[in-house]
Amino acid sequence: MVVPLKLGIMIIVIAQTLLIFMDESSGVNSYPCDSHDANIVDETNIMKVNLSVYYGSLCQPCSTFIIKNLQEIFYNGLINIINLQLVPWANAYINNDTNNSIICQNGPDECELNSVESCAINILNDVNKYYALIECLELLAIEKRQKNWEECFNTLGLPNAPIVKCHNTGNGTELGRKHINETALLHSPHTLLPVVVVNNNSIGKVFVHFLHFSLSFLIVSIR
Repeated sequence: MVVPLKLGIMIIVIAQTLLIFMDESSGVNSYPCDSHDANIVDETNIMKVNLSVYYGSLCQPCSTFIIKNLQEIFYNGLINIINLQLVPWANAYINNDTNNSIICQNGPDECELNSVESCAINILNDVNKYYALIECLELLAIEKRQKNWEECFNTLGLPNAPIVKCHNTGNGTELGRKHINETALLHSPHTLLPVVVVNNNSIGKVFVHFLHFSLSFLIVSIR
């Protein structure tokens, strides 16, 4: 695959910037869990990197990662060369003893927000829009105001009716069952959240350095 000189230089510059960013952000740790512009990087002739984030909506390290770390791929334009998949409901499980209801690690409030975020991902079908909404929701979660999740629709100017309907009718929970089954297929244990997977490779406790791994796969793909 041939990469235009201009794009190659751009990737190098971004990589240098990311190294600085990763040094600054390395303080975000993983613990057991009880609309941006994307116009800098041209995706022409680039094989996209697959980036999956498995998380719980009320898991504080997850919220911090989504708000502080993950937003960088939108601000620096790398979202143009990354296929981002957000997978809520991590560490939730289906209780076969209670009519197959879903139990969330951080209680019913987490199940509710997981449902809303699943509906947003499914209905908006635009990574810039649903990331912006989830970023807003996770900020509320950090502030312990997750019950006010409908505020984010007004803040972002997004229609709330389809997502609210999806949540209220239980479709978000049904999506959650799919997410739980998908998470169960991960090859490595996921007692710590978030679980960040780059091109089907879990990067474990060094998830804050996901951009380094993403760029490594990108560089290999364009050689």
